[in-house]
Amino acid sequence: MTTVEPIEVEHAAGDVGTSGTVGTTGTPHNASTTGTTHTGESAGESGLVVPVGRGQGCPFDPPAGVERVRREQPVVRATLWDGSSCWLVTRHQDVRAVLGDPRFSADATRPGFPFLTAGGREIVTKNPTFIRRDDPEHARLRRMLTADFMVKKVEAMRPEVQRIADELLDRMTDGRSAADLVAEFALPLPSLVICLLLGVPYEDHEFFQRRSGILLSLRSEPEDIRTAQQELHEYLVRLARSKRERPDDAIVSRLVARGELDDDEIASMGRLLLVAGHETTANMTALSTLALLRNPGQLARLRNDPSLIKGAVEELLRYLTIVHNGLPRLATEDVVLGGVTIRAGEGVLCTLNSANRDDEVFPDGDVLDVGRDARRHVAFGFGVHQCLGQPLARVELQIALETLLRRLPDLRLDVPSEEIRFRHDMGVYGVYALPVAW
Repeated sequence: MTTVEPIEVEHAAGDVGTSGTVGTTGTPHNASTTGTTHTGESAGESGLVVPVGRGQGCPFDPPAGVERVRREQPVVRATLWDGSSCWLVTRHQDVRAVLGDPRFSADATRPGFPFLTAGGREIVTKNPTFIRRDDPEHARLRRMLTADFMVKKVEAMRPEVQRIADELLDRMTDGRSAADLVAEFALPLPSLVICLLLGVPYEDHEFFQRRSGILLSLRSEPEDIRTAQQELHEYLVRLARSKRERPDDAIVSRLVARGELDDDEIASMGRLLLVAGHETTANMTALSTLALLRNPGQLARLRNDPSLIKGAVEELLRYLTIVHNGLPRLATEDVVLGGVTIRAGEGVLCTLNSANRDDEVFPDGDVLDVGRDARRHVAFGFGVHQCLGQPLARVELQIALETLLRRLPDLRLDVPSEEIRFRHDMGVYGVYALPVAW
């Protein structure tokens, strides 16, 4: 799960992570880790313009330019869409250092905050959600939701998620031998689950999926963003008001009952969870299936040993990293990172897909290995802002993949690989459709 904006798609799905001021090597963040210190003014330019397209060779790989700078100059300047610049942070230890350090702000209203698109700026500056706030306000609002996504509660949902997965596959395979896995399984599974959690009628799913598509597109114009966001907001305000008259046990109703938030604030939280709760898991399910089909040796390992599923999900999260343009932050103090001084007021973009391929942490990181211990990946972010709904995402992915592999032993692509359209223009990476046969 995540949120409704190309650069915001990071957090709405898991328990609160760790934070602090020491990186993974134990070196204080304000100490140089590479010897020579370069000031922000003298450090070299990377020549990269972000957002950067990925998969020039393999569609699952990070952008070649980002991989190059990780190996040659892991903290380097890049140019944004509007001609401004930000720092690109590409190594695993440096990404964790930034995301775990309170001197790097997630508040998008601060001057100098890096935006990937004009539409992204429109979303987070006009109606920011709690993930675009810093503590203590971020923590206060987040605590209202943490109980709903605790591991124990999510694990108790396994039978219901399994029932939904089985019913979707029953429908998809009834009298047929081919289908679009995105439309008939990968998308409706998390959509149904998040609707149940929020108390949103599933019959309205086409309405919010169309609007979330506009919000997540890197090509959307600010005017289209404003319209989609307003329509979704008004829908959720009406939902919150309806829960005052007809309460239930779902999240929106419980937020109403707390009496601490007005309808606009509840709608903002609902929007974050609604969009994040289906877009990210849906794309991970489809992209994971494609990655396995294109790696038949790894697929065979999973079929032969289903006990590998949980670990395989972590490896797929690492290998694919669908929040593919990174997480933005703004330095509030001067900080030395990777031998470079990042000045107060300068923007930083943490490239999660590059960090998750860092060979120093994940040997042969460009190889998919379902037996790998990938638990240190940063696909859900890191620090206090890491994905709130990650326990739910894990359960949904584990059930989706295990059910697909068990029930469709002859699952295969139904079109040549080169015909598959990837979501290069979206804040959440994936495929638009995945034609499969069995």
